[in-house]
Amino acid sequence: MKKFINQVENVEQEMLEGIAKAHPNHLRKLPEYTVLVRSEKKQGKVALISGGGSGHEPAHGGYVGKGMLDAAVAGAVFTSPTPDQVEAAIREVATDAGVLLVIKNYTGDVMNFEMAAEMAEMDGIRCMQVITNDDVAVQDSLYTTGRRGVAGTIFVHKIAGAKAEEGATLEEVHAVAEKVIANVRTMGTAITPCTVPAAGKPGFEIDEDEMEVGIGIHGEPGTHKEKLTPVNDIVDHMLSKILADIDYTGSEVAVLVNGSGATPLMELYIINNRVSDVLAEKGIKVYKTMVGNYMTSLEMAGFSVSVLKLDDELKALLDAPADTPAWKV
Repeated sequence: MKKFINQVENVEQEMLEGIAKAHPNHLRKLPEYTVLVRSEKKQGKVALISGGGSGHEPAHGGYVGKGMLDAAVAGAVFTSPTPDQVEAAIREVATDAGVLLVIKNYTGDVMNFEMAAEMAEMDGIRCMQVITNDDVAVQDSLYTTGRRGVAGTIFVHKIAGAKAEEGATLEEVHAVAEKVIANVRTMGTAITPCTVPAAGKPGFEIDEDEMEVGIGIHGEPGTHKEKLTPVNDIVDHMLSKILADIDYTGSEVAVLVNGSGATPLMELYIINNRVSDVLAEKGIKVYKTMVGNYMTSLEMAGFSVSVLKLDDELKALLDAPADTPAWKV
């Protein structure tokens, strides 16, 4: 294993401290917890909390700031944060308006976030939750019952965060988050594995001329391995799965072409070139496109495509101001 780290057991703490030192105007780290919170606490408005295992940077700490998250909770690499870490985040950012938890559909995340919310609610903190499940590749995986929550979760952070910033009620913020979840779909593919520092070896094996289609953000298996083909063919297959799951006909959409950590921007823009052309051919208007590393998998070479069906409300919230380390409007 070759990585620019110190002791394996310190990677998460040192990373979070590095983020906080790089962005003191946006966020700070809670001293005894692997939690990042806004530098200035939001007052009188719904607070948003998300998180999950480390290794997906800039998710989730990169989205802490005005217009998005109030706190991000980091577990060990590819490992759910513990209930006490989530509870500490809830208590730190909670307001009288309540707290919305944005949880990706992984069994450990769901269980631990729900447990933390129950503990906070016993002390009178109102909590609601949404569970993202945008991955169209597989129904059940190593870590989930039902579909996995993947890069489409970033749209939930942005849109629900904007709704909260407007001063909406907890029920209203919850409702718009659920609307995003109902209208976003994602699929990913990878050509190289990644190495979790604590494991010291790649999480899976793949031949030089192969790709894993439908892979998860922790390196979980997808639908199948096959020989590497031109990227236009890969995009066509992924979009066929996405567009078969929701009727996007005649819609405006937001597109996220998301890198897994080691895919060059050159390749991501080649991917987006095909995504844009296919959607145009099908009469689907692209309202906004994001290309880059938004939810990674350490140094995996791969990508995902997310498509969000928009209406006037979602467009306005997507365009609303945001100021975080990883997303600025």
